[in-house]
Amino acid sequence: MSVTNPDKVLFPGIGMTKAEYIAALAELAPYLLPHTAGRPLTAIRFPHGVGGESFYQKRPPKGTPEWVNIVTDDTGEEFVNLDSLKTLVWLGNSAALEFHVPFCRPDGFLNALVFDLDPSEGQTFEDAAACALSVNDTLRALGVNAYAKTSGASGLQIYIPTRRMTFEEGRRINLFFGRYFAAKHPDAVTIERLVKKRGRRLYFDYLQMGRGKSIISVYSPRASPCGAVSMPVEWDELKNGVKPCDFTLKNAALRLREKGDLFAPMLKEGQTVPVLEEILEKSIQY
Repeated sequence: MSVTNPDKVLFPGIGMTKAEYIAALAELAPYLLPHTAGRPLTAIRFPHGVGGESFYQKRPPKGTPEWVNIVTDDTGEEFVNLDSLKTLVWLGNSAALEFHVPFCRPDGFLNALVFDLDPSEGQTFEDAAACALSVNDTLRALGVNAYAKTSGASGLQIYIPTRRMTFEEGRRINLFFGRYFAAKHPDAVTIERLVKKRGRRLYFDYLQMGRGKSIISVYSPRASPCGAVSMPVEWDELKNGVKPCDFTLKNAALRLREKGDLFAPMLKEGQTVPVLEEILEKSIQY
């Protein structure tokens, strides 16, 4: 497959052309594809690069090559299955700069809980990192293993691998923790849905992990000036002040060769976590 307009600059902030972008995607492919394969893909395309107009591509567009595999969601709608390097290159050639996937596995069940920490107006990534570290301290005290990744923008996501779980069960656990951390840190954390009522408090978005919703895939690029990549981070890195733009299309592959896939536990069958089962037993369905 030939690359069209290879010299077109897609990331002006770092001077990255389409040809260079596709080369960077090829290096990310061994790490990205296991997390996107079999999951309905929502791509965000920027025909004129970062800073230009964009649109969501949820259905296979007209002219999709026959060799691109298709996957259906639980409603029967068709999506692109990002399961091969060839498909990734095809998407990159169409200026798809972000790759979003559902929270559930192909069978429609969760195998990880996701806490989405979203800074409010006036807050920064550092606020999200501070909250994430507090959350992890609590989870460790409860015997829960958690993994963090940058969103590639200003937020952070915390993943907890679990046994196969329904969306309803996951939502109840997320609501429990959202309420807990909002009560523990009332001046710093909120579950308030109305933006105007949040003030300068971090939004613990327990509603984001919902059926039909999607999230930026781990190892996906973001359409940011620095060309950030959504990257797993170690807890010590968060303590030491790591930032989203520390991981970009220009250096992500080197980091991955050194550290491997820190999110590999999300690809395995999760384990039953006793404290989460207790929360489910005691929480009220809504």
